Amino acid sequence: MASESLPFRPEVSWLDRGEFLTRYREHLVREKGLAYPTVAGYQTVARQFLNAFVRQVDAGVSQLSAKFVTEFVIDAADHRPTGTTKHRVTALRSLLRFLYLDGRAPNLVGVVPKVAGWRGAGLPRGLPPGEFERLLQGCDVESASGRRDRAMLILVGRLGLRVGELIRLDLGDIDWRRAEVTIRGKARRDERLPLPSDVGEALAEYILHGRGGTPLGPVFIRDGDSADRPWTTKGVRSALEVACRRAGVATVRPHALRHMAATDMLRAGASLIEVGQVLRHRSLSTTAIYTKVDIEPLQALARPWPV
Repeated sequence: MASESLPFRPEVSWLDRGEFLTRYREHLVREKGLAYPTVAGYQTVARQFLNAFVRQVDAGVSQLSAKFVTEFVIDAADHRPTGTTKHRVTALRSLLRFLYLDGRAPNLVGVVPKVAGWRGAGLPRGLPPGEFERLLQGCDVESASGRRDRAMLILVGRLGLRVGELIRLDLGDIDWRRAEVTIRGKARRDERLPLPSDVGEALAEYILHGRGGTPLGPVFIRDGDSADRPWTTKGVRSALEVACRRAGVATVRPHALRHMAATDMLRAGASLIEVGQVLRHRSLSTTAIYTKVDIEPLQALARPWPV
């Protein structure tokens, strides 16, 4: 058992939360290879957990108990979607594991409750037919911001990029001669994808006539930012919300465009393996959820309702 080979030091009761969170962040980045948005989410949960413990128990972290961990998870699950709660529980397990390895607290990873939920139980939520074209047509291609929004939308909608991959996209990642683009994905995995002509044209239009800034660095930068800083996840989501209002369609999140890209490829005749390769899934079981969007073949498998 890990708890026997690496006992915690009960005499280490208090900790400088700021210093600890800094080391925890370095652990997530350097040793776990997590992307910045994931690290930021883990740190948020860590900060909330430690603050709640000190505020409620008024003791050092060596006094952490299974009871407090369970109560924290139950409170975190209140009025939150299942997916959000699962992410918070995963972050909490990571924190508890690091507290133990750091000699600050007993090993409580095993007492974290599991969140009820079944993989593949839901349906992928894309866009209704025609709405993506309305989003693109709503972009004012005569303005820099309109060219930028159109380039972002078409990248996510055609190649299924995650928001984190979109904001990490660098000018050096685009190989114009070979019509390829390198995507910096999860866990520092780099994947090369073909660059379709419409995607390349939208990118070139934005870079040449809308981006400004230096010829190096991130593709998508903030308006009027001489430092050429990349966009944030929140910024991309806000831009999509504005695009939806402008086009007169219901507000969607960026991941819905990724779902749309997958379902469009599947309906166009691509295999699940091909869809998984484009979306950069690690497992085919992740891609399998999209089989449920092809209704006609599934109807042949349905048994008649008894009368």
